[in-house]
Amino acid sequence: MLDIAILEGVRTPFAKAYGPLASVSAQELGRIATTAVLQRADVRPEQVDQVVFGNVAMPPDAANIARVIGLLSGIPRDRIAHSVQRNCASGMEALTTAAQLIQLGEARTLIAGGVESMSRIPLFYNAEATDLYLRLGKAKNWRQRLSTLLSFRPRHFKPVIGVQQGLTDPVCGLIMGDTAENLVRDFSLSRQEQDAYALESHRRAAEAQKRGALAEEIVPVLTVREDIGPRKDQSLEALARLKPFFQKDGTVTVGNSCPITDGAAALLVMPGEAVRAEGRRPLGYLRGYAYAGCDPARMGLGPVFATSKLLQKTGLGLNDFDLIEMNEAFAAVILGNEKAFASPRFAREQLGRDTALGEIDRGRLNVNGGAIALGHPVGATGTRLVLTLLKELRRRNLRRGLATLCVGGGQGAALWVETE
Repeated sequence: MLDIAILEGVRTPFAKAYGPLASVSAQELGRIATTAVLQRADVRPEQVDQVVFGNVAMPPDAANIARVIGLLSGIPRDRIAHSVQRNCASGMEALTTAAQLIQLGEARTLIAGGVESMSRIPLFYNAEATDLYLRLGKAKNWRQRLSTLLSFRPRHFKPVIGVQQGLTDPVCGLIMGDTAENLVRDFSLSRQEQDAYALESHRRAAEAQKRGALAEEIVPVLTVREDIGPRKDQSLEALARLKPFFQKDGTVTVGNSCPITDGAAALLVMPGEAVRAEGRRPLGYLRGYAYAGCDPARMGLGPVFATSKLLQKTGLGLNDFDLIEMNEAFAAVILGNEKAFASPRFAREQLGRDTALGEIDRGRLNVNGGAIALGHPVGATGTRLVLTLLKELRRRNLRRGLATLCVGGGQGAALWVETE
């Protein structure tokens, strides 16, 4: 069992891409979260040994974004930093990497976080247009420039949408929504049950906002003080009116999917024994974790594969967890995993287990809503899940939690966290 203390955690509000946080760079979002977590933990920047940040679409103007965030946050120049990328699990990868550095004795106090500005994922030119622009730049006289300019055609000015390309798996060739449609067919999921799950996500998130639960983990950015996503007036009727987005005869819509989102989150991580020696009460502890691979065309099943691996490593059972946070990439992901977790056949054929992992209790799952309502800034979500889970465990005076998510490319991540 690991003894990695998460002393404190903070995140920015999550806002739909191209909305109120679109003008804020990823590195600035990361700086805001990092500065806030240092202040809340009462830790000075010079006490930080290393910075690890997860980020998927690395900004061209902030290569090794973790280093940029560290320096912008006042962490001394002689402290090292590096960025990690495991698609949707990048925010978890930052935390588990920090745990490994502590275990190796490489660092004592770390910032581990995740960040994404999906608003700022750039547009690109295709290869043919890029070649023409290069030729134009290399032209040595007006004849060569004119000849190149006359070679341009309207198709060369149509941009490649970076966010769309990034959400498309290059191996199976499917955009993430199509992988969700595969789960719909595999597990016979109806449009109605997907919409009903999405509605409940909004209801729970709106209720959590109302009682101030989510505000406890948020630091304002500009004038944004809460997540821009939960709809207090969402209804089944409104969801039912939405057309399938990915396949003409499909059931996955923008209403039962997570929105593309901007946001950042940061955790302050230390050895458990060091925190206890200082007489401090941490937010919680990382006790174990597992990553697992699965079919990229069914990447949404990552949680069941990773959780199975975690349970095998730790000897725990699903019922040992008081609360579960599972990322709502799509309602189909949650519904498909619920069926896979409870299926003896799936356990035998896919997990190599004699028995099913167990039934997921909806009363313990995503109790404050999830990404369908809150959003999914891909590099930050893994960190957000851990932060939200530990806050709610503390709030309810519970002990053990499971944070898990699916990962584009066919992987899953599962983390075991505890409070004191």
